Amino acid sequence: MAHLPLEGLVVLDFSTLLPGPLATLMLAEAGAEVIKVEKPQGDDMRHFPPRLGETSAPFAVLNAGKRSIALDLKNPDQRAALRPLVERADILVEQFRPGVMAKLGLGYEALKVINPRLVYCSITGFGQEGPRAQEAGHDLNYAAVAGLLSLNPGTTRSPTVPPMLAADIGGGSLPAVLNILLALRQRDFTGEGMHLDIAMSDAMFTFAWYGLAQGHATGRFPGAGENVLAGGSPRYGLYATRDGRFLAVGALEQKFWDTFCGALDLPEALRDDRRDPAATRAAITERIAAQDADEWRRRLTPLDCCCTVVASLDEAVRDPHFTARGLMRATAATPDGSRIPLAAVPIDPQLRRARDEPRSVPALKPASQ
Repeated sequence: MAHLPLEGLVVLDFSTLLPGPLATLMLAEAGAEVIKVEKPQGDDMRHFPPRLGETSAPFAVLNAGKRSIALDLKNPDQRAALRPLVERADILVEQFRPGVMAKLGLGYEALKVINPRLVYCSITGFGQEGPRAQEAGHDLNYAAVAGLLSLNPGTTRSPTVPPMLAADIGGGSLPAVLNILLALRQRDFTGEGMHLDIAMSDAMFTFAWYGLAQGHATGRFPGAGENVLAGGSPRYGLYATRDGRFLAVGALEQKFWDTFCGALDLPEALRDDRRDPAATRAAITERIAAQDADEWRRRLTPLDCCCTVVASLDEAVRDPHFTARGLMRATAATPDGSRIPLAAVPIDPQLRRARDEPRSVPALKPASQ
């Protein structure tokens, strides 16, 4: 590719752990130069297990392709070393609590004087303003306070912890990239940057869109297991197989539902799942539990009715479909020469670095080097 879409843009990345680093990884993959500003002992993620040689594997998959500098932001002399970088930066990403960067003299109001074109993106749990703005939290907390977890929390004896970090990625990384790109386009018109306020908890309401529509329309918001897409319908859910695996059933549309019911030889009286959804679910549960997962795969896959066996991660990375699409082909190269697949990012291959090109994991160097 002659040029990548973000080639020539410079990103200063003050973020740590997952939301910000994943966002700046996407910017780097699209051609931006990302300079990661770390504390002298390095981003905490550098110390996360497991290790690949001397390198943290989680750090490697999120930060390869960037370069890092070590700075003590509490030291005025070391902060001064940032000025040349601020002057030429297009984007700044930070993930501190509201007000921290301002106290360090690195808030948006101070930096826009140096660089009026700077797109300054702040990622926090609850945003820059509001009663919860200074409250600590992590992914699970943001989904909890926004009501999203209430739609399917499991039982009191067996609470369910969601396996995906929806707030960190869907509320932090992805909105950050989206808004940064929009702000760059706006800068094309105005010549000026802006301060972006990305609150991870805000986007949890986006994920709860269906339940919110129900509640606002009817005056009653769905409780646990009542939303059609969160356990409220026998057409959409997980069923245990005889060998302890699960079948994911997503037969929402009537044609898929009819095919699925036929494959299970479900009695006609139970196929109208509006009459007694609990009885329909119980009958499906009993039938699915009577056979192993492989048998259900053999029976249902040819029918194309939105029913799939839940794959393990080990199975998923070896799936011929994902292998063909090259999702694990881009790699991070550690200083000792080890390779590990880069975090998968949802960027069209036409708009990112060639997947066969290795990305080096950045060493931590003083700002003067």
